[in-house]
Amino acid sequence: MEHIPRRIILAITGASGSIYAQKLLEKLTSLRNPPSEIAVIFSDNAKEIWKYETGKPFKARKQAKEYLNKNFFVPFASGSCDYDSMIICPASMGVLGRIANGVSDDLITRAADVILKERRKLIIVPREAPYNLIHIRNMETLTLAGAIICPATPSFYSKPQNIDELVMTVVERILSLAGFDINPYRWMQND
Repeated sequence: MEHIPRRIILAITGASGSIYAQKLLEKLTSLRNPPSEIAVIFSDNAKEIWKYETGKPFKARKQAKEYLNKNFFVPFASGSCDYDSMIICPASMGVLGRIANGVSDDLITRAADVILKERRKLIIVPREAPYNLIHIRNMETLTLAGAIICPATPSFYSKPQNIDELVMTVVERILSLAGFDINPYRWMQND
């Protein structure tokens, strides 16, 4: 089967959980068939949170190209783009709420709006607990619009031995949902 290069968008918001985005980006760039481009967008305070939580500033990896969140002059701000998927990880409830209510006031929310209207894959990884009714209703609205809500909720049946392995249970789930060919742990199939 012929490999068709994929172009995806990775949006990183200021919600706690930068390690999820960090490990996701590492895994995406190390796949056997990685995306040809990963457009990376940080929300206004996400880079500060990234540095605080990971201890290092963000450094772009090989296929990753960073775009400014206020720049609408980029290919994926239009439905004519050929980006097939968008992952928002971690997703703050503010960004999730703006997308759910059609507010496209920055590149992250505009790109998500484009992905939804073009019926492409939007995976939102909220990192919040507990949820209030507004959060739940916004997630319902996005699900009805075609988005996939994948909370940053790690699993334990693979018996992770450290934080990185625990984080990877979420990252592998995201990659599977995005349609990447990986071999994640599957309940009662890897024993």
